[in-house]
Amino acid sequence: MSEHSFSHISSKGEPSMVDVGSKEVTERVAIARGIIELGEDIVAEIVQNGFQTKKGPIFQVATIAGIMGTKRTSDLIPLCHPLALNKSDIDIKVINLSEVQIECVVKVNGKTGVEMEALTGVTIAALTIYDMCKAMSHDIIIKEIKLMHKSGGKKDFERT
Repeated sequence: MSEHSFSHISSKGEPSMVDVGSKEVTERVAIARGIIELGEDIVAEIVQNGFQTKKGPIFQVATIAGIMGTKRTSDLIPLCHPLALNKSDIDIKVINLSEVQIECVVKVNGKTGVEMEALTGVTIAALTIYDMCKAMSHDIIIKEIKLMHKSGGKKDFERT
């Protein structure tokens, strides 16, 4: 298998879970980030009401959902390894008059990385915010979900 081939495809071209048995246990860290464009009216309403909605405290509920998403990633992404995470943290903040930023940090001591867990955490938190705000408008855009950092594996990555 070349360095740039797909890791989840066997030599026979079939789906395959990566064998991490011979890999070294290291601290693996991943950070993902996403933006949810809610529009000025929704952001103003959220801030004015102290981040509360009829469904509960919007950012707190989304934070819990995002953390739960990181822990369930292997149930959602078929070839991900189940991992006992050391840390899963979601940070949500208003970044301008119409947008909210979601950042997820995940850590594990293990033989495989946690990029998918961090990306899943951001995605689930964003979907939760969408769900809690859709009564005000369906003109909500979840965008720019991306890996910002990964370390501890064969190759580190840092987006600037």
